[in-house]
Amino acid sequence: MRLILAAALVGGIASPSLAQQTCAARDRLTQHLKAGYGESFAGGGLQSETSIIEVWHSEEDGTWTVLLTHADGMSCILASGTHWREALPSERREGVPG
Repeated sequence: MRLILAAALVGGIASPSLAQQTCAARDRLTQHLKAGYGESFAGGGLQSETSIIEVWHSEEDGTWTVLLTHADGMSCILASGTHWREALPSERREGVPG
């Protein structure tokens, strides 16, 4: 449901069908995540030579969004949800910064 709401609010995005990903210029999509959901960049990494995975979340509301951002500046929402939680110390691997 949140994905549909994001698509409606962002407007002008490339999503001819609800079965397809919601994509837009990264700046536009991340501005919507900040203003509409209070989300901020939480982390990410390279997915390939031309794309990165980004995780955004709101500490206040517990919402989260996973973006795939391409070298051309387009981002696509891969997943989103609620009830984000940080890993507990016992769930972190020994020797991996947390």
